[in-house]
Amino acid sequence: MESKDIVTQKDPPHLELVADAEDAIRDDHQLSLLQSVKLYPKAIAWSAALSAASIMDGYDLHVPGLLYAVPAFQKAYGQRRSDGSYQISAAWQSGLNNGSTVGQLGGLFLAGYLTERLGFRKTLMIALLVAPCVILIQFFAPSLAVLEVGQILLGVPMGIFQTSTIVYAAEVAPTSVRPMLTSWASQMWVVGQTLCAVVARSVLSVQGSWAYRIPFAVQWFWPIPVFIAVFLAPESPWWLVRQHRLEDAKRSLARLTSRRAINFDIDKTVNLMVLTTEHEREVNSGTSYAACFKGTDLRRTSIVVALYTMQIAAGSTLRAYATYFFEQAGLASDWSFNMSIITYSLSFIGTCLSWLLMPHVGRRTLFLWGLTILNIIYFIIGGLAIPSGKSSSLSWGIASLLVINGFVAYVCIEPIVFALGSEVPSVLLRSKSVASGRLIYAVINIAANVVMPYMINPTAWNWGAKSAFFWGGFGVLALVYSYFCLPETKDKTFAELDVLFEKKVSARKFAKTQVQPSEVAAWVH
Repeated sequence: MESKDIVTQKDPPHLELVADAEDAIRDDHQLSLLQSVKLYPKAIAWSAALSAASIMDGYDLHVPGLLYAVPAFQKAYGQRRSDGSYQISAAWQSGLNNGSTVGQLGGLFLAGYLTERLGFRKTLMIALLVAPCVILIQFFAPSLAVLEVGQILLGVPMGIFQTSTIVYAAEVAPTSVRPMLTSWASQMWVVGQTLCAVVARSVLSVQGSWAYRIPFAVQWFWPIPVFIAVFLAPESPWWLVRQHRLEDAKRSLARLTSRRAINFDIDKTVNLMVLTTEHEREVNSGTSYAACFKGTDLRRTSIVVALYTMQIAAGSTLRAYATYFFEQAGLASDWSFNMSIITYSLSFIGTCLSWLLMPHVGRRTLFLWGLTILNIIYFIIGGLAIPSGKSSSLSWGIASLLVINGFVAYVCIEPIVFALGSEVPSVLLRSKSVASGRLIYAVINIAANVVMPYMINPTAWNWGAKSAFFWGGFGVLALVYSYFCLPETKDKTFAELDVLFEKKVSARKFAKTQVQPSEVAAWVH
């Protein structure tokens, strides 16, 4: 009775707002996947176009790791060894790989502020204008030190891409399509990885500096078409509601949906956004970064942080060194690149498969099974590396298992991180929560990038494939955390998630706890 009294005490316009929000929640739940695609075709297209910026991120992050296996790059920047070969030292490998990550720290921090102040479109356009200028430094770098500067500066726009594209996708998508659109950024990241491996493989036989300048030059292709797409795209209606621009939000939503939709009411959908936003303004501790770590947002942000960190536990750092890892495991340079290309291609297929599984299996279950399988693979790889010497059969066995590892990760881990990581935060703090998760992930990834070269480099610790034991142990800890703390967000609207978190529902009970539209309205008012 108490919740009903709260609602009935509101004035008539407010009662109409609540009624519209209830209808919008019911309509959203009644939409099948196919109906959502028919209703939001333009939202899907715009989100996919903006997520293409993640191709640059996936490409840039993997350029150094792939160039370490290019003979011309090794000779130009590496140290001559006693056997006549050249190697980039473990210290410089760590520095170059961390350069982009250090820059991303600045980009992620800026993204949290800029997207809420300027909107997603303007923020992305600024980043897309900066990126081509910085690529000049990489292309003409005469030394590893200058190349390091280029990596750091290019990391800034990459950090902006990581946050803005994912949050935009989450805010323009209906509930049933949301995991596909948010994980599409992961798919574009895989495209960037694959393209990088293909380009690096194609320059193996190229002599002189063009063998490593071409991979840097390819990065100039992306900013122009993506900039045009961002310029033409509509702004997020959720962001416009947060700016109190309701008429603009309605126009934006009209541009994101099909004109042929008969039963879709734009006013009711925007009113649900207004209701959710008003409620969060009432209960949240503000919209600063500090607010992400207060009240119910502390739990939500900690889940986002853990999700991104568990990418590392699932072996993302190891896979970033896949080509070099294959080479140190005993494969020839050309076959090391071939196996990397196969790994990235299967990763693309894996993400597509995850889209088929998520609507039926859910995020949490898929993630738990994925971590379990990955941990088993890591311990097997480590076991195969124990015998001394490099036999052909063992080398191929290790390489094949790492390929399978990449496939499993992109079916069960990477897409879930992007989907859950954008669904769990509150509406008001979504950009900053995702940025916080990526920031802490980047800091931990710096440590991982420092350690990883020493693990597999023959001039350092020389663990080789036995380094898989390390990632297996890390993965076990991630599995324990996920079982107790990772919630299921399948088929939940943002308003329903607010209710579940505020009621402090156990993560293991999220899937079975049903929230009625009337309950949402009563709870938030």
